[in-house]
Amino acid sequence: MRKPPPPRRGRPAASGGRDAREALLDAAVALFAERGVAATTAAGIAARAGVTPAMIHYYFRGRDNLVDAVVDERMALFVSHVFGAPPDRDASVAETIAAIAARIFDAARRFPWMPPIWIREIAAEGGLLRERAMRHLPAAAIGGFVERIVAARRRGEVGAGVDPRLVFVSMMGLTMFALATQPVWRRLPGAGAITLDDLERHATAILTAGLANAAPTRQRRKR
Repeated sequence: MRKPPPPRRGRPAASGGRDAREALLDAAVALFAERGVAATTAAGIAARAGVTPAMIHYYFRGRDNLVDAVVDERMALFVSHVFGAPPDRDASVAETIAAIAARIFDAARRFPWMPPIWIREIAAEGGLLRERAMRHLPAAAIGGFVERIVAARRRGEVGAGVDPRLVFVSMMGLTMFALATQPVWRRLPGAGAITLDDLERHATAILTAGLANAAPTRQRRKR
């Protein structure tokens, strides 16, 4: 993780009792989630933070460095919360998946701006934070997770139709994608009352049940 540039002397370090640098980072992630990186100006970030635009140059030496700091100091917190804990080697694959899903939802409650930023700026083609965010990709943790799925399938604990390489992708679809697209699917009949706890239980049930070693039954068409 890159170290933030030290603040320059001669300017105030706080605004309204809050640290101005932290306020700028908070404002940036909020606006990136609401509008996207391209549509968020330095002036808009400063206004949301309650400081002058000069403070961005003072603390970050420009908007690009502020964007880097958002990834390194804010988005990295989400990744660390989800993957920072060492895996429980004694846990079953289903328990491991449930634990990761629980941490994703817990992180989303702490950092609600992350799912919309993820789908807009990382998952979507042309996302402006994709390459920056890839620096924090927990490749070793994901690789170890895939290896556990492979080993479990060899032991017959996971269905033969489950592709270990796609389990993590499925997890992201049922967690991050579902979280990011709430404004859309909440318009469906009955979906407006769904809570995050409901969504977490549903995602966990689908993910863990989907690993079961049971071949799908096919019904023959009646002629």
